Amino acid sequence: MSGHVPVMLAEVIEHLAPRDGGIYLDGTFGGGGYARAILAAAACTLFAIDCDADAIARGAALAAEHPGRLHLIEGSFGAMLPLLREAGVERLDGVVLDLGLSSFQIDTPARGFSFRADGPLDMRMGQHGPTAADLVNRLPERELADILFEFGEERRSRAIAKAIVAERATGPIVTTSRLAGIVRAIVPPDRSGIDPATRSFQALRIRVNDELGEIERGLEQAATLLAPGGRLVVVAFHSLEDRLVKRFMAEAAGRAPGPSRHDPAGLLGRGAPEWRLLTAKPLRPTPGEEHRNPRSRSARLRAMCRLGAEAPA
Repeated sequence: MSGHVPVMLAEVIEHLAPRDGGIYLDGTFGGGGYARAILAAAACTLFAIDCDADAIARGAALAAEHPGRLHLIEGSFGAMLPLLREAGVERLDGVVLDLGLSSFQIDTPARGFSFRADGPLDMRMGQHGPTAADLVNRLPERELADILFEFGEERRSRAIAKAIVAERATGPIVTTSRLAGIVRAIVPPDRSGIDPATRSFQALRIRVNDELGEIERGLEQAATLLAPGGRLVVVAFHSLEDRLVKRFMAEAAGRAPGPSRHDPAGLLGRGAPEWRLLTAKPLRPTPGEEHRNPRSRSARLRAMCRLGAEAPA
């Protein structure tokens, strides 16, 4: 698993609190960093899901180190409920989701996630379905602008979309370097030091992989699967992801704002919450981790626990 550095590993394990005999899910196996630490922390059983066939193939060596304890499943974490039920699993004691890209995906130019090295404009996590090039070359200008604004929070989305449509008229945009060059010609560098193409690449990646829909489905299904005392730990990497996680956990724990006193729904009252927040505010990487692994800087960890008969400590 060299080349992959799991983000906020100590904090993830602390809040997941693996125990002997427990059944856990790593819904985003990636480079296997969390999985390895979970298996080392307790004599537990771990299921691991990833939509990337390359990640599942890499995980075979770790599974061989822990025979009968690590079970790898190719698929999306937004479909964890049917995938686990097919494997005979109805309840879990913990779920961890790392919503970021793995270092393997970022550092492999052929996957097309990064503009730092030229490669095909792909961006598919599961290596199936439409690519980023398909979107860039086929979608109408207005739809492209909407994607860049909604999923990348790119203020110059309309100008970028207009430039993309003009450029593709001269020939298909099929490489990361060409798209990045188009965006950089529209968006000037700012004081943050972040590459001007970052937000546009993020937006296309989210759209290609339906990442926000995947998160919503994954959170709902994780909550369904977790037993009393079970824990959900999520590491997000940008505001759109973290906003979904924050809202979901706040509502589950009864912390979301109630309806207006003028809203008839307020007369219905609320049931007792079934969840307890383990993180009142999102946890951030330590300065030391940020220095060692700059990719961790934007990470936010949130966790909650299902109320009821608590799992043994």
